[in-house]
Amino acid sequence: MKEGERYYPDYISSIIVFTTYYALSDVEIRPRIIKIQDPVTAYFRGSIENVTLTEIQEVVDQQRKAIEREMEDYKYPNGRYGVNVSKLEDLVLEKGGRPMRSVILTSWRSGSTFFGDVINAHPANFYHYEPLLDFGIVQIRGPPLADEALRNLEALLKCDFSNLDRYLDYGKTHPWVFNHNTHLWKQCQIHKKICWDPRFVSKFCKLFPFQSMKIVRLRLRAAEKLLEQEDLGIRLVLLIRDPRGILQSRKHREWCPTKPDCSDPALVCADMVSDFSAAVRLIKKYPRTFRVIRYEDLSVDPYRHVRELYNFYGLDFHVNVKKFLDTHTKNDVGGVSSTFRNSKVAPFHWRTDLDFEEVDEIQRVCAAAMRLWGYVMASNSSHQKDFDPLTDYQLQL
Repeated sequence: MKEGERYYPDYISSIIVFTTYYALSDVEIRPRIIKIQDPVTAYFRGSIENVTLTEIQEVVDQQRKAIEREMEDYKYPNGRYGVNVSKLEDLVLEKGGRPMRSVILTSWRSGSTFFGDVINAHPANFYHYEPLLDFGIVQIRGPPLADEALRNLEALLKCDFSNLDRYLDYGKTHPWVFNHNTHLWKQCQIHKKICWDPRFVSKFCKLFPFQSMKIVRLRLRAAEKLLEQEDLGIRLVLLIRDPRGILQSRKHREWCPTKPDCSDPALVCADMVSDFSAAVRLIKKYPRTFRVIRYEDLSVDPYRHVRELYNFYGLDFHVNVKKFLDTHTKNDVGGVSSTFRNSKVAPFHWRTDLDFEEVDEIQRVCAAAMRLWGYVMASNSSHQKDFDPLTDYQLQL
């Protein structure tokens, strides 16, 4: 190297070096820009990328071990409930297995947060909480919106987040997209940089032997396509609630009143009628993978119904689930979205919170839906306060 020359290592790039030289005349020549070509930004980007991938792999490896510990004494179905699964590897996507996928289909304020948390109390579960949140306050009843929604749901159930940029971007400013997923959110709190990275979420999701999903924006007729796909192997429960309870509960949500799909009793109950027609057909077509339950029945006798639903899903009624019911069904704690409730009372607040005029208005447009789903009409304001709004119900085939 000659005297006066500077040595620039290979990893330094995009550095601009200014050199000044002069002509033999008195006119100053402006500095000439010499650009050293080895891109330093590419080097640093590569370094950051390597750090990110290393962090992703470390978190995934740690979670894999945690799941193995969590599943050490798990009681696999071994043919019970129509599920031939006997070991963890049978259920893990990254090892070529197929997770057990438990789906809840309902609409807003129908008890699905409680029911969803009941299923999420199961060990080693990956919870897809309201996966169509980024679609807004709409009910998806058919094409073309249903086509996109179903593609997204299928991708999520297969743990493929690579083309879900809108969903992930929405989650960056709406943390409840992930914060109900206890295992994932725990890691997001520690590793914020990778939380919304599709490479991380895809790898992380593929570790889990159990997946659950609660959907509140898709009607049953459109959701049938999920049941048709045998490779997904989903088991789907339609959760129904008294429209009077639904609409009373929605009054407390600021996002609901201006959206007809959420606040208009006629639309709410037309969806309930449509869901009934679809349910009658699907219970015959998919007797082992489709079921219906009313929120009120689940709430009045949660231990019996949760055990039956766990059998339907093919899940073990684990001690964690019993603990959840012990702590979440006895007393009211928290706000309108809390799942700590006196479950025998929670579904029936509408009887005292709504005026009879409001109840009567709902009943006028919801008579068909209420009859189909086994809900009793209130006759007047005094009757409303103390009557039993439920019939002893079973879906009529």
